[in-house]
Amino acid sequence: MYLNKQKEKGTRYKVQGTRLKQKIAFYLVPFTLYLFTLFSSCVKIEEYPNDPRGNFEALWKIMDEHYCFFEYKGIDWDKIHSDYSKRISADMNNESLFMLLNEMLQELKDGHVNLSTPFDIGRYWKWFEDYPRNFNLSLLDNYLGTDYLISGGIRYKILEDNIGYLYYGDFSSGLGDTNVDYIIDKLSICDGIIIDVRDNGGGLLSNAEILAARFVNEKTLTGYIQHKTGKGHNDFSKPYSRYNLPSTRLRYQKPVVVLTNRSCYSATNDFVNAMRYCPNVTIMGDKTGGGSGLPFNSEIPNGWSVRFSACPVFDADMQQIEFGIDPDIHVDLSDKDVKNGKDTLIESARDLLKNKKIQ
Repeated sequence: MYLNKQKEKGTRYKVQGTRLKQKIAFYLVPFTLYLFTLFSSCVKIEEYPNDPRGNFEALWKIMDEHYCFFEYKGIDWDKIHSDYSKRISADMNNESLFMLLNEMLQELKDGHVNLSTPFDIGRYWKWFEDYPRNFNLSLLDNYLGTDYLISGGIRYKILEDNIGYLYYGDFSSGLGDTNVDYIIDKLSICDGIIIDVRDNGGGLLSNAEILAARFVNEKTLTGYIQHKTGKGHNDFSKPYSRYNLPSTRLRYQKPVVVLTNRSCYSATNDFVNAMRYCPNVTIMGDKTGGGSGLPFNSEIPNGWSVRFSACPVFDADMQQIEFGIDPDIHVDLSDKDVKNGKDTLIESARDLLKNKKIQ
């Protein structure tokens, strides 16, 4: 929510969680309670005037104290302050100020960093714009047709070669255990299934957890998470373990292929990370887009909102996944296949699953 009336004098900022209950559904209860206490109250109260200089300094300070990837990305935030500070002028209008602040934030190369105003939202999209898309939505009609089933946010169907295919394009779309029960039951007769999450930019981690839990039979370590414990760029807690916990309901035991591309981001990146530790699962396609930092919100004096990555997430080998996850088998969408109405990745997944059946 934006302020209807901007304060002319000093203002205070605080860092808050974004949809906190949903976004930290994976984590241990003590850690969850810590985050709730940390981010739902004032972390730091500081006065800045509501003018171009004050808003610049407030934004730079928020990021300096709470952003979590400075060292990993090799970012000299002090130098960035020096460079951009020279470009601030007292007579800047809101549009010019927004452009400058957004340009500064893009130095972080983070799709989870956004500056929101009443007239625009700053964003960084090069994490997928500079790569092949490897997805053509119109081709899905050739596989799903019009008689596919819908359960929650998932469209699914049994293809003619007895391979199950499901497409989940948004982890914000509703998905409950009952939805997944119907899907697993329907596809249980298949020789294998394809889970297509290409162009899924993320959503709720809880939905990713619900789906991933159907492909493991035992508690499986998938990675770690840390939180900031101080203002320094390297002030982090010890790593907290994260697990994929097997569902107590229907679980799928046959081979699975997960299709990915660069537009798999945030919760989808997390889902792919969890799935690669499942037995009988192959990740196929292109490297995911990343986005592993748990995002939180804050506000600068003029009421503009800034979102940023606050807690780094790692894989089971304690390696960063902020810049994406490599597939087990790299496959690109070919122009020839597209002209023939075929999806190279889906066809490659079908071939792999049929070969596994023969073996």
